Amino acid sequence: MAVAVATFLIALALIASERLHRTKVALLGAAIVVLFVPHFGQETAIESIDFNTIGLLAGMMILVYLTQQTGVYDYIAIRAGQLSRGEPLRVVLSLACTTALLSAFLDNLTTVLLVVPITFLLADALDIDPIPLIVIEVMASNIGGTATLIGDPPNIIIAGATGLTFNEFIVNLAPVVVVTFAVVVTGLYAYYRKRLQIEEKDRALVMELDAAASIRDEKELRRTVPVLVLTVLAFFAHQALGLEPATVALTGAAVALLVTTIPLEQALAKIEWPTLFFFVALFVMVGALEETGAIGHVADAVKDLTGGDRTAELVGVIWIGGIGSAVVDNIPFTTAMIPVVSELNVGGGDDAYWWALALGACFGGNATIIAAAANVAAAGLTERAGRPIGFVPWLKVGIPVTIVSLLIATAYVMVRYVVV
Repeated sequence: MAVAVATFLIALALIASERLHRTKVALLGAAIVVLFVPHFGQETAIESIDFNTIGLLAGMMILVYLTQQTGVYDYIAIRAGQLSRGEPLRVVLSLACTTALLSAFLDNLTTVLLVVPITFLLADALDIDPIPLIVIEVMASNIGGTATLIGDPPNIIIAGATGLTFNEFIVNLAPVVVVTFAVVVTGLYAYYRKRLQIEEKDRALVMELDAAASIRDEKELRRTVPVLVLTVLAFFAHQALGLEPATVALTGAAVALLVTTIPLEQALAKIEWPTLFFFVALFVMVGALEETGAIGHVADAVKDLTGGDRTAELVGVIWIGGIGSAVVDNIPFTTAMIPVVSELNVGGGDDAYWWALALGACFGGNATIIAAAANVAAAGLTERAGRPIGFVPWLKVGIPVTIVSLLIATAYVMVRYVVV
């Protein structure tokens, strides 16, 4: 356990320093835990990798690249700029609301992969810094995904362990999500306002642009965009169809590669391989923490801190869930918390414990750039575009957003499940 914890903390510090590329650090950390952590061999390391996330990422990266070559994202970006009339607040609200809504009914990782390329193009058209918009979108995505069973991986894990329904998630979590979204987006806009000033000449230029002229290849558009649309629709129905999101994404990518005229080698070369390998290595390091019992010890601390008081237990689940998810990753941490929350929830009849865990784990995903899959994916896209976000700049925004979100969640749980 000492080796696993020390390796993870050192890797986290090196990633935060940004002196070495995060993928290099993560791969070295993964190699160390496989080689030196007893009883955590190659087979266990492979089992700890979430291939559903890897497959979803790879499939969507291929689909987005193929459709991007048609110019359809340029068209959407120009139309978005024209509909918002180049007003910074309208731009932020339109992007944040769209991202949050899509995240609730698709999932936040897929949504970020679709929205970020459009955001870069829109920012270029308006001649503003795209990073504030992308940070706002990702955080809105993590918040919006909290509202439904399928929006964020922790909710899927909780539903699988408890049998809670889609409607129960919406009824219990959507109200606090709406409030948190409004507070966070307002705060982020105020924070980034000076970096989102749009010159009058740029507004006029966007209004004069011919969106239809941005379509570069109509034949390719007719071949690949319908595949993307059908893939997105399949995401909405993937549970009813009994399919994992990775299966949907990779099937869509396979069909798109079949119908496109773009060479296979060119399409595969555009996959964000550093991001995929970072995920693989991160899953291995976290798997070592889980296998050695380190995550279990953190989860057990909830019981020790709360002392059996229901109110204290609910607050403890929210905050330890948020802090743990921020440091490790909300997917494995939620998995580790399931048996702890089950033990706290004596008799299994008090669903408030599960809503507290969902809010803590999902909202905690905004704290660091590695706390949620959507964050890592966005970081990879910005790095490839030559505009990396950076671990520390994200932290400066992510920590306050997470604290505010967890405070709102705590107040909500107290009012709805304790006082009433």
